[in-house]
Amino acid sequence: MLAGSTVASRWLGVQEYIPTWRAMQTMTSHRNGNTSDELWLLEHPPVFTQGQAGKPEHVLQRSNIPIVPIDRGGQVTYHGPGQLIGYLLMDLGRRKLGVREMVRRIEQSIIDLLADHGIRAYGKEDAPGVYVDEAKIASLGLRIRDGKCYHGLALNVDMDLSPFSQINPCGYAGLRVIQLADFGIRETPASLAPQLAAKINALLGQEGTASPADYALSAKPAAS
Repeated sequence: MLAGSTVASRWLGVQEYIPTWRAMQTMTSHRNGNTSDELWLLEHPPVFTQGQAGKPEHVLQRSNIPIVPIDRGGQVTYHGPGQLIGYLLMDLGRRKLGVREMVRRIEQSIIDLLADHGIRAYGKEDAPGVYVDEAKIASLGLRIRDGKCYHGLALNVDMDLSPFSQINPCGYAGLRVIQLADFGIRETPASLAPQLAAKINALLGQEGTASPADYALSAKPAAS
């Protein structure tokens, strides 16, 4: 384990999307070598977010839910009440974590959490996220800037999934989206937050294998 490797976890409740996104950008811009890594756990009111490479054809239907173009990787996804959001504001260079390794560890933390609840989940090499029987239960999207990351993950807990029908989730037409409630799991984002924080700390406290060359293109977003 790395010395002082704990990711400080904060439960923020329900937060508007844009102010939270701007706060992540500000923190990342002002980081220095002594800045602690943080995990922000929260929920958002209904919002679609469109990644930098997002294609407009993946929005199938317009509604009163806002669509916010943002600076993470990936295509369009939906956030709403009943979904656990985890934003990871971390110095990957300090932890020697490459982008791919970071994505895999986030996925594994969710897989381990779901296993505790009797759900067998897995990741995909070519389509980041976490899946159960080919249906997506969690999405990932990161922004890496000078070896520092922000944005993170979204785990569907107990929410209205119907807005996903208005988009091709993460750019995949016909992708089925599920949630923990479909398996009879009676949890909320607030009750799952400390469980997820423990899994993330267990995996991200281990030093990675990246070299400085891994951050040569670090200004680009990571796909989700």
